[in-house]
Amino acid sequence: MITAIVPARGGSKGIPRKNVASFLGAPLIAHTIEQSLESDRVDATYVSTDDDEIAATSREAGADVIERPAEIAGDRSPTEAALLHAVEELRTRGEAPEIVVLLQCTSPLRRPGDIDEAVSLLTEAGYDSALSACEDHAFFWREGDDGAAPINYDPADRPMRQEMETRYRENGSIYAVRTDLLEREGCRLGGEIGIHEMPRHRSGEIDTPEDLERLEAIARAREFEHLAGGIAPR
Repeated sequence: MITAIVPARGGSKGIPRKNVASFLGAPLIAHTIEQSLESDRVDATYVSTDDDEIAATSREAGADVIERPAEIAGDRSPTEAALLHAVEELRTRGEAPEIVVLLQCTSPLRRPGDIDEAVSLLTEAGYDSALSACEDHAFFWREGDDGAAPINYDPADRPMRQEMETRYRENGSIYAVRTDLLEREGCRLGGEIGIHEMPRHRSGEIDTPEDLERLEAIARAREFEHLAGGIAPR
């Protein structure tokens, strides 16, 4: 059984009530739920939350809900704690997920096919876990006591883009992991890890009001409205 889990706690500092904020005229979390429901690989979709409004919105969008205890719903609570709790709860319901797919609703520009391809890295390619990422050719710096210093290149020998080794930036949209590995290591990634590459324009994450505005503009420009066709507006 392949089970998608969408973690969505009620607290949010960057954007109040972020998980149910309006995105393309529907609650933000509803887009991720719809993408999961439209996936050909996912057998069941659950939202893990401590919030009554998020729970009601998620059920209306078609997901089942797992009530997350307050002790693992704080600002510093790791997502893995929510995943492990969800797996334990599902077992009490008689379900036995073999693969857990973590979908973060702050990354609404994925498509159902992205989920399918990430899962196939485990079911067909044989990886133990997988993540979504986008190619990144950025030059990174850090500030120190002696001024700024480059992290991943030599300014005296600046490489051309086509000469750079391919690098990927984790985009936070999709993670897939075998359940036994998740429980054994307590981490969403481990063993042999595969990468599902997504384009940069669909790799944004919503953490601030500016992110919400920017990703909504990208979504409209890239004709994402059709994905919200079955979602009730608010």
